[in-house]
Amino acid sequence: MPKRCGHIAGKALIPATEFVGKLKMMRATADDLGAKDFVVIARTDGVSATEAPESKRGIQLAIDRGLRYMDSGVPDLLWCEFPTAERGPVEQFCGEIRKRFPKARFAFNYSSSFKWFNEKDPQTWNDLAELGVGFIFITLALQHAAGLGISTLLEDLKGHQQDGYMTLQRKEWADGANIPTRSHHLFTGVPYHQHVGQEYGANRMGSEVDEHLEVSKVV
Repeated sequence: MPKRCGHIAGKALIPATEFVGKLKMMRATADDLGAKDFVVIARTDGVSATEAPESKRGIQLAIDRGLRYMDSGVPDLLWCEFPTAERGPVEQFCGEIRKRFPKARFAFNYSSSFKWFNEKDPQTWNDLAELGVGFIFITLALQHAAGLGISTLLEDLKGHQQDGYMTLQRKEWADGANIPTRSHHLFTGVPYHQHVGQEYGANRMGSEVDEHLEVSKVV
C-alpha cells in the first residue's frame, strides 16, 4: 500500500529503534559520499497514529519519539506532522523538545489540508520561527495554484473566447510583472539549444534568429 498522507487516518508507526537505524544509515551514506551539506529531517506522525509499539498516544508519543530521534545526534531538523492547524500542539511539541535540546530546529508543513483562512488566529511564519522552525514548506501549494489558474483560464475562455486568453497574456506582460514562463521559448531554453546546435552542426531551427519577427508580437 502506498505511503499515506500525514492527514489520512489509520497511520501505524514502525518501532522507534528501527527509525533511528534509518536515520543513522542516511547520515552514514551522506558522509561516505562526501555530502557535508546533506540535510536529514526526522519525521514523526505520533500525534495522530493509531498503531505504535508504545502505549502512549497523541502529542506525548510524538514528543517521546522526537526526543529519541534527537538523542541519536543525526537529525538536522525535526518534523512533527499535526492533524490540525491549532497552535497549542505545535507550541507544546517544540517547547518540550527544546527543554532538552535548546538549539533544536524544526521543519513545519504549512499544510494545504487545512483552511488557514478560516483560523481565528493562524500561526504566522514569524511565530513558527520563534519556536525554532527553520524550514517551512507547503506540500501542495503549486497544485492548488495551478488548479486555480487553469480553472480561471477555462472559465474566461468559455465566457469570453479569445479575449479570455488575451486577458491572461496582458497579466503576464504587464509592466513590472515577473513571470518567468511568459516566454515559453526562453523558459525552455530555445536560444541555448539553438546555440548548441550551431556549434555542433546539428541545428534544425535555422542558422540565425529571424530578424524580421517583431519582438512586440512574439514571445
